[in-house]
Amino acid sequence: MIAAAVQLNSGPDPAANRAAADEHVRAAAAGGATLVVLPEKWNVLGTPDQLRAGAEPLDGPAVTWMRRTAAELGVDLVGSVAVAEPGEEKLRNVCVHASPDGELAATYRKVHMFDVTVDGREYRESAHEEPGDEVVVSRTADGVELGLSVCYDVRFPELYRELAARGARIIVVPAAFTLATTRDHWEILVRARAIEDQAFVVAANQIGEAGGGLRSGGRSLIADPWGLVLATAPDRVGHISAELDLAAQERIRRELPSLANRRLGLGVPV
Repeated sequence: MIAAAVQLNSGPDPAANRAAADEHVRAAAAGGATLVVLPEKWNVLGTPDQLRAGAEPLDGPAVTWMRRTAAELGVDLVGSVAVAEPGEEKLRNVCVHASPDGELAATYRKVHMFDVTVDGREYRESAHEEPGDEVVVSRTADGVELGLSVCYDVRFPELYRELAARGARIIVVPAAFTLATTRDHWEILVRARAIEDQAFVVAANQIGEAGGGLRSGGRSLIADPWGLVLATAPDRVGHISAELDLAAQERIRRELPSLANRRLGLGVPV
């Protein structure tokens, strides 16, 4: 299987963001990718007001485009979308998996809200977004278990362990990591989750300035179950791809069976 991570510089204009996503998803598919991952909030990124203005329902233009494009290109297409759900005051950050048959294979609502201070700037995602409360594992068209996560989730290993325990062999991380945390933490966190859970991790990050002075650090990457980086993106919009050797993953899990060797019932999260 060939997987690709698309690196975008999304902003407040949903139509422009769709056009950029379309260009790079098609390029990834033309290169042989059958799993393509878009970054966090690829459909609209910016201030809370800009997010509110550009957010859509799940049957809106962004997800409709994902489903149509996945079917046209014959790929599993995944990405995080800013969603305004009927009857909800706050937005949702939803990781959408569109399958090659044009259907929604799965949706995952981001569990961990980015309520932090980074590089002197305060972020309070929970003020305008509602967290989800479910762990979601989907399947690709080839039947490979796919764990869904979003951005800040990567700092919570218990979520990734639960995804692995439920059978995930590939875990996706659509992200809009800040510039500072991309430089210092991003690769370490992605590789750690890959090693711990003996999973491929496909991490697609935003890059550059978005509305309201938000700045993401790029460096999208794909890591294998041994923690090796199979591909990493340069500091520009585009995509990277790598072949995921599922047979090698089976060998790693068999010869170094850390998942199977877990000691349960010790009073600690697993």
